[in-house]
Amino acid sequence: MKRHPEALAMLKELCLRENMELSPSQYEQLAQYALLLEQWNRKINLISRKEDAPVIVKHVFHSLLMGLFHPFTAGEKVLDLGTGGGLPGIPLAIAWPETRFLLVDSTGKKIAACQAMLKELGISNAVALHSRVEELKGVSFDTVLSRQVAQLEQLCSYAYRFLKPEGVLICLKGGNLEEEIRAAIETRHAHHGFPGSVEHYPINRFSPFFAEKEIVIARR
Repeated sequence: MKRHPEALAMLKELCLRENMELSPSQYEQLAQYALLLEQWNRKINLISRKEDAPVIVKHVFHSLLMGLFHPFTAGEKVLDLGTGGGLPGIPLAIAWPETRFLLVDSTGKKIAACQAMLKELGISNAVALHSRVEELKGVSFDTVLSRQVAQLEQLCSYAYRFLKPEGVLICLKGGNLEEEIRAAIETRHAHHGFPGSVEHYPINRFSPFFAEKEIVIARR
């Protein structure tokens, strides 16, 4: 595969600044994933084709930031809801190889791209599944992730059905979230009391490209 030294150096600098402990092979996998994502995006619409930041920052490092707010553990079962091109699931699966990830999306072409990338990258702790969230049955997770643009209330309505009693929903979101959070809490009676609480953290300190981005954590 074509090497991407600039992306690799950029990612290392960002991760080391935040004391993320990654091996040389993990950095290499993450940089390769960024390159694959760009290549697949020319065939299938996975991410914006008018990027204002390098993919390694705007998508890969952005996804990894979840790990600074939630300590992924060995054996933890994680659902990536509406994964698209594998975000945030694939970067997190690379960084936390002992955590198990299920990447789900209703668009078959996107899941086919994810499956191809997982295979090429040699990732064994993540599976990509073509399915609507309503069709998932008999599964439960410690954590549900989302990078979708859906409203928090809708994401909560999906997530509560799959979360274990101590499970959490973690979202990468943008814009003014106060109204979204208020609506999610006001309608929690429809979701068996989920969320019981919601925390949100601005992430602009990590990069100027995240000026209006936040991490939202909904708990039971």
